[in-house]
Amino acid sequence: MNTQFSLNNRHLTLVRYPQEKQHKSLQAWDGADELLIDYVEQNIAPQLHSKCIIFNDDFGALGCWFADRSPVWLSDSHISHRSLAVNLAQNGHDVQVSDQRVTAPVSAHSVMTPLPASPQLVLIRVPRTLALLEHQLIQLAGVMTPDTVIVATGKVRSVTSSVLALFEKYIGTTRTSLAKKKSRLIFATPGKAQTLSSPYPTTWQCSLTSGRTVTMHNHANVFSRTSLDIGARFMLEHMQIRPSDTLIDLGCGNGVLGLSALDMAPGTEVHFVDESYMALASARESVSRNLPEQLDDCTFHISNCLESLLKTHANSVNKVICNPPFHQHNTITDHIAWQMFSESRQLLTRGGQLIVVGNRHLDYHTKLKRLFGGVKVLASHNKFVILGAAKR
Repeated sequence: MNTQFSLNNRHLTLVRYPQEKQHKSLQAWDGADELLIDYVEQNIAPQLHSKCIIFNDDFGALGCWFADRSPVWLSDSHISHRSLAVNLAQNGHDVQVSDQRVTAPVSAHSVMTPLPASPQLVLIRVPRTLALLEHQLIQLAGVMTPDTVIVATGKVRSVTSSVLALFEKYIGTTRTSLAKKKSRLIFATPGKAQTLSSPYPTTWQCSLTSGRTVTMHNHANVFSRTSLDIGARFMLEHMQIRPSDTLIDLGCGNGVLGLSALDMAPGTEVHFVDESYMALASARESVSRNLPEQLDDCTFHISNCLESLLKTHANSVNKVICNPPFHQHNTITDHIAWQMFSESRQLLTRGGQLIVVGNRHLDYHTKLKRLFGGVKVLASHNKFVILGAAKR
């Protein structure tokens, strides 16, 4: 992995967290970060940096570069928060952390945190999810002033007409830079601050295996926010849960699989785990609105895969269910699935099972066989397969 970031005669060491699990070809910044940093340094007076907000900084490159300005830094990703903490520390900053988030020299928060009033400078990495961008611009519209400088950046393929339309709708007149380093800048001129009603979280209904109809609650950055995804639907059709199970819904999203487990076997202990703050909030809301009497049987963990549970739950879980992601931000990768599978094995009791649903082409069968020594096909159709691996 390339870890040496150099720009304008300044040098930083930047990694993607967790560094040891990343492919050597990946790095913690890209041309969009460089383009934004260079523009700010060359065109925005330092006195405007004193009340700075940074959105969606994937691995902390922007947070590290502008750390001396004490910015408010917001991300929905726990991995991004961990990357920020690691990168600040290895670049000589005295890092203070509370509740797994940096409090100094950068003030890091989840994207569900209210924004500070009257920011002077706002820097935005265009997120992969259009709904998340809309949520953030609605927040920003309520606190900006006519003097707020707003600059966004993204790869050329990310700066779409839909993205620009959102800036025009919620912020004001919007224009873009020429393409450079396969990236563009977006400049939005604020109009009058306005308090807007957010459409998030959104809801939709689905039927569980028991026939019960539930209403799923979905914050802006949740996977398959508008409907039940195909993999989850297939898993629901084949889930088998016992009341004595201690279950982990790994990468829980809005919590539909864990919610179904609670419905199938009241008394089941369910751990909802995700690296997205919005996902966990969605899962908690889905349980509390549909099965409030079983909320006490649930625990909600913000975690990079199962990292935060390894010290407290090793060899104590008898079932893990998951639909692993095969991308991280805009990068296709299999390291997350590998980490999920290997850490699941550490948490499972002897005889406990990892149940995985995934696209057939992802070849999870081979990975699980190497880790567990054996794997069974529990169900399959032309697109998806459900695999089971037991700890021996």
